[in-house]
Amino acid sequence: MHLSIDQINDAVQFRGTNGDHDVTIASTNDQEGLSPMEMAALSVIGCSSIDLLTILEKQKQDIEDFSADIDGERADDPPRVFTDLHLHYEFSGGVDPDKVRRAITLSLDKYCSVSNMVDQTATITFTFTVNGERYEQEE
Repeated sequence: MHLSIDQINDAVQFRGTNGDHDVTIASTNDQEGLSPMEMAALSVIGCSSIDLLTILEKQKQDIEDFSADIDGERADDPPRVFTDLHLHYEFSGGVDPDKVRRAITLSLDKYCSVSNMVDQTATITFTFTVNGERYEQEE
């Protein structure tokens, strides 16, 4: 894997690329782009969602629509790592909630490289909704 960044004008703001796709990296909230920590959180939910949808597709689940959100809390002192992340997944279609719960658990505990790095500092929890009915993570 090779990635690179280039500074945008005189700001502490960058354009990151893998050669095919670009992302704007912001250092302050008043800049256009995502902060590095926002990208890290998106990487957790993105990685997990890829695993989740792949697992459920193999189980012949009929997903009509999918979306996911992530909320994060960070430590007060530098390096201000994530301390808590909460993921919420939403499904509609012919989807078995027990299969969804198992797929999420497999992703977060085994397959998602990003969540397995981040869980060294953060507690990761999840909930999910299937056709409007909310389900909690089993303890």
